[in-house]
Amino acid sequence: MSVPTMKALVYENPRTLNMRDVPIPAPADDEVLVRVSRVGICGSELSGYLGHNSLRKPPLVMGHEFAGIVERTGAQVSQLKPGDRVTVNPLVTCGSCSYCRTGRSQLCRQRQLLGAHRPGAFAEFVAVPARNAFKLDGTVSLEEGAFTEPFACAIHVCRLLALSPTDRLIIYGAGPIGLLALQAAQSYGVREAVVVDLNEKRLEIAEELGGIAVTGLERSPFAQGEFDAAIDAVGAEATRRGAVRAVRAGGRVVFTGLHEAESRLPINDMIRDEIAAIGAFTYTEQDFATAMSWIAQGRANLLPWTVHAPLEEGAACFDKLIEGPGKVAKILLTLE
Repeated sequence: MSVPTMKALVYENPRTLNMRDVPIPAPADDEVLVRVSRVGICGSELSGYLGHNSLRKPPLVMGHEFAGIVERTGAQVSQLKPGDRVTVNPLVTCGSCSYCRTGRSQLCRQRQLLGAHRPGAFAEFVAVPARNAFKLDGTVSLEEGAFTEPFACAIHVCRLLALSPTDRLIIYGAGPIGLLALQAAQSYGVREAVVVDLNEKRLEIAEELGGIAVTGLERSPFAQGEFDAAIDAVGAEATRRGAVRAVRAGGRVVFTGLHEAESRLPINDMIRDEIAAIGAFTYTEQDFATAMSWIAQGRANLLPWTVHAPLEEGAACFDKLIEGPGKVAKILLTLE
């Protein structure tokens, strides 16, 4: 008896993505099978594609920012039914450890990420735990639903910073997370936010979203120590050091970019100025729920700067993002 197959974009070697026929996953009793509609390309997947990400080992179906329609449900699933429009929290955790029980499931030692440890959404179908799939509000499109995961990351960063409306914020990186962090910060009441990047086209997006755009690190018109809070959404030594230098004594810095594994920081200065620095990894379940709610309220919108392309053009889209996307915040691959 033949096994039913589906189309999938498979990462097979550095800089090698190919369309393949692979078996359609069978959902377990506590899972749902989702027919993928829209799936975003994440910066972490770009580093995986280049062979620079230890989590992503070929052969692998990547893809973790997505929305789709429930195709089939497992025997134990009652809260979802075929036809439901859903977005998915791709972080699969144990649910029983101390981290999971205290609202910090992103730190679960048994965590698995769809598209890294488990097959992801660069495919026609993906099987996910039913508890990780959430119905979309009727006013939210599938395109908007695919932004839930990265927006949850941005909300988590801003929540860790404990932002207040009077804070002056600086964000290093005008990629999707930096731009979404700008919008999340605005929802927390921040009115003065500077965004630093080398890509002038993406800085145009930041300005159109209400940010103050600055090109490069060396030509910044702002003095060191002017900001209350800083976000590094790049992960390079230069941007990490820039974020630390930018904040005043008693300021707060969140590192969320993963570009480089190690960086030198002015630790003695951080000690003397009591600068608080923390890493931010993904999001809590609360952050994910907040992202869904705020998207439904229209508090996050990158769709005017989003490009759609069929899954079959995925490899070319990866190359476009690496070589220079222009005035593009996100590429969503489509499967219908």
